[in-house]
Amino acid sequence: MVSRLAGVEVHLPQRCPDSAEVQERVGPYRPPPGLVQRLTGIRARHVAEDTEQASDLAVSAARKLLASTGTAPADVDLLLFASASQDLVEPATAHIVAAELELTCPVMDVKNACNSVLNGLEVADALVGTGRYRRVLVASGETPSRAVRYDVPDLRAFLRAFPGYTLSDAGAALLVEEGEGILGFGFTADSRHWDAGTLAAGGSRHPRDVEHTYFAMDASRLKAAFTAVGTGVLEDTLARTGITWDDCAVVAVHQVSLPYLEVFAAGAGVPRDKLVVTVAEHGNCASASLPLQLVTARELGRCGPGDLVALVGLAGGVSLGMTVVRL
Repeated sequence: MVSRLAGVEVHLPQRCPDSAEVQERVGPYRPPPGLVQRLTGIRARHVAEDTEQASDLAVSAARKLLASTGTAPADVDLLLFASASQDLVEPATAHIVAAELELTCPVMDVKNACNSVLNGLEVADALVGTGRYRRVLVASGETPSRAVRYDVPDLRAFLRAFPGYTLSDAGAALLVEEGEGILGFGFTADSRHWDAGTLAAGGSRHPRDVEHTYFAMDASRLKAAFTAVGTGVLEDTLARTGITWDDCAVVAVHQVSLPYLEVFAAGAGVPRDKLVVTVAEHGNCASASLPLQLVTARELGRCGPGDLVALVGLAGGVSLGMTVVRL
């Protein structure tokens, strides 16, 4: 152990439409009343103001973190913007965040759908471990609400757009520095399923096609892909770090909906009382989901200094991973 998680903070936009409001925007196809909440278990989610960007959410969380840890901007050696969202294709959104925070350190983006923050932690841990940097700020700004499709002509289009109605905006920031605390990581991927969930606009495939500016997902195919991947990487990581789920004060699991959280946790053997359920009131916050759960657990008194926590990430692509941390 050569690095530690020195702090974590989140920022949540104040606007919180409930599922009834979200469903009311769907048309001309009209799903049965209450369907979104009934199928997802999500009552509310956060939506950034039209003037707010992904970088703004990351900056707000980072400012909280720097203040709570007593870290000056000059003490940050590297900034990683780790998020599924981004302000622009170029330059890296990390530059925008750094400019707002008045950082003068090197920066880069780390991007892997909803596992972006978890992968950002892995990169930070590796770079601190090699002695390249002493203190790394990992910041995330998620604005998936911008890509949710409400103009749906029929049932087929509604089903493709449906996972988007779970999405929520949020910012998160984590500080990794020299010390002891991060015990280990484990990741796996089955990239054959990359096209099961996409937001294709802006890349070389669809640089200007408005149709591809919305999330398109095959929820049943994604679920099947994660089932096929299995939970072996989680079991291996637990064995390698010498712990069990029961040793953890909290097990944070990426949450896309309440029913799937229950299914995944049961399949992975995670005890129900170790979970921190945030999805019902905050929606699917993409890669900010795990930091949100850590902060929520801390505020509830469920974890604190010296406690073991496990962070389990699931992401489109598909990928699955986890880290074990002693706070």
